[in-house]
Amino acid sequence: MGRVRPGGGDRWQSRASGSEEAYIVGIQNPRRDWAKATAESEDNWKKGIQDAITSKRFSKGVNKAGSEKQKRRAVEVGATRFSQGVNLGKSAYESGIAPYLTVIENTTLPPRYPKGDPRNIDRVKKITEALRAKKLSL
Repeated sequence: MGRVRPGGGDRWQSRASGSEEAYIVGIQNPRRDWAKATAESEDNWKKGIQDAITSKRFSKGVNKAGSEKQKRRAVEVGATRFSQGVNLGKSAYESGIAPYLTVIENTTLPPRYPKGDPRNIDRVKKITEALRAKKLSL
């Protein structure tokens, strides 16, 4: 492993923060088609996930970062990106949820009984089954 150079973080920040144009050009002109390459790597993804589960890397990473880092980064980075993501994701949200709203709207529910009546669970079950069937069909 090479030696750590002083100021490496500064150098990285300076170069990376000025690379927006190179980032966009790279996305628009990939060496390989993203969807094709990603789909072809499914077996590698599966093996990587299984290896991570076996070696408990998820919980190790969570414990290494800790709650304080999660909170700090969520406030420092996440807060400013949240509303931007919501605004940019509006049409994707609408098209993604539309099939499920249609299912809910078109599902005929069994009768409603007095509050606390265990037969009311049948209404929940009917919606749950209809939504699950729609998810699996998409």
